[in-house]
Amino acid sequence: MHTIDKKSITKAWAGAIPSLRDAPRTVSFSTRRSANANAEPAKEFPPTQLPIISGKIPDGLRGTLYRNGPARLECGGDANGGLRQRMGHWFDGDGAILAVNFTEGIATGAYRYVQTSGYQEEAAAGKLLYGNYGMTAPGPIWNQWQKPIKNVANTSVLALPDKLLALWEGGKPHALNLQTLETWGEDDLEGLTKGLSYSAHYKRDKQTGEIFNFGISPGLNAMLNIYKSDPTGKIIQQAAYQLDSVPLVHDFVLAGQYIVFFIPPVRLNVLPALIGTNNYSDLLKWQPRLGTQILVIDRVSLSVVSRGETEPWYQWHFANGYVDASGSVIVDIARYEDFQTNQYLKEVATGQTHTPAESTLTRVHLHLQTGKVTSIQQLLNRHCEFPTVPQQNVGQASRYTYMSTFRLGTDISQELVNAIARFDYKTETLTEADLGENRYPSEPIPAQDSQNPEQGWLLTVVYDGNSHSSEVWVFDSDRLDAEPVCKLGLPSVIPHSFHGTWNPAS
Repeated sequence: MHTIDKKSITKAWAGAIPSLRDAPRTVSFSTRRSANANAEPAKEFPPTQLPIISGKIPDGLRGTLYRNGPARLECGGDANGGLRQRMGHWFDGDGAILAVNFTEGIATGAYRYVQTSGYQEEAAAGKLLYGNYGMTAPGPIWNQWQKPIKNVANTSVLALPDKLLALWEGGKPHALNLQTLETWGEDDLEGLTKGLSYSAHYKRDKQTGEIFNFGISPGLNAMLNIYKSDPTGKIIQQAAYQLDSVPLVHDFVLAGQYIVFFIPPVRLNVLPALIGTNNYSDLLKWQPRLGTQILVIDRVSLSVVSRGETEPWYQWHFANGYVDASGSVIVDIARYEDFQTNQYLKEVATGQTHTPAESTLTRVHLHLQTGKVTSIQQLLNRHCEFPTVPQQNVGQASRYTYMSTFRLGTDISQELVNAIARFDYKTETLTEADLGENRYPSEPIPAQDSQNPEQGWLLTVVYDGNSHSSEVWVFDSDRLDAEPVCKLGLPSVIPHSFHGTWNPAS
């Protein structure tokens, strides 16, 4: 990884990558409307008051929605027809941050690329230089050793009191200005020594302010590094545990006083990865005979409580976890039966998906002291991805889980998620927001009302394939099947993104 020189990236908006921003519009490479959002590099915009398309911004909605995702899936090309190079996987796209600030009935939005060193180098060269998760570095074999992988800072965001972190699980986070989204450079959080990475899927306990996260150090047998930070993001405690070969660990769960990892049976073929003859995505192999390994960690001491093993499955994301009255750990997962999801996500970058990959909301009961799974229960027979709970419920029992899903009748092998929903554990019912044909919402983000803690809102960024435009929709979280309380227009299309957060006004 390369360190960014802060002076080199404190630029005015007008100077930001004109060769990409001014590129001619790419003709859609798919008949599917969803593909058009990713068909060309996204266009940045400075802080701009957003027009209200319908409804009214709730008085108690005070704070900032941040979202991160791959905004550029190709590089090169110019008005004279230069070659455009497409990236190998959806995960390879350069990250950009959308910030939408709500205050006193007004919403202001801004959108900027994270100015990583690799992004700047490739923008200046007008071509791809680095390898990544789903591609090797272009050119001769030695390029694959010299420029093996680029920190694309494209997966999630962590809002801290004095900075915003753009997160990517293969390296250090990048720090940005909370208001202007100016990139300040890589941040080691006073604890990420050379070679340590910081995952995109942190867990924050709203009651204590503590932040938990992890990173994987590869090797013949990988090391799982676990971090505890104070509310400022400073790492105050670390622990490391050896894993079996090199698994793909994307997320974990906070459950009361425990941190729980479910390590799926996906392993990296290490030697070709080191030599550079193939990319990481293609070298990750599904090995169901290994089962799903379980690691339970005490959140105070960061010591191992138990290790266990259960049947094979794959998950990218957890909804939540908690300890019930009997002392069992309850964990809710967006569960896939195998690793076909990786192929589907690779196809998203091409605009033509054809691999079915369905995950379902699944509840796992786990015995703490033995690490033994006592029951596995499928809660829904509908697709579930990007599951989340209100911030105040992380690590505790939550009545609701919010998620992305598909409209009934959608061929899931052919489309991106096109609906959002809320599952009520008390009534065991699903309430769905159907956005209509050719509309694609982002992961739903809960936001607590600043004036009434019993009132909640749900925010999502919607790409409208009918008009090739993007909007921010605000729902009443208790009336998700009703019309949005507010719709806001955005100045340019926001490509499909991964994860976001709500940062309430202080």
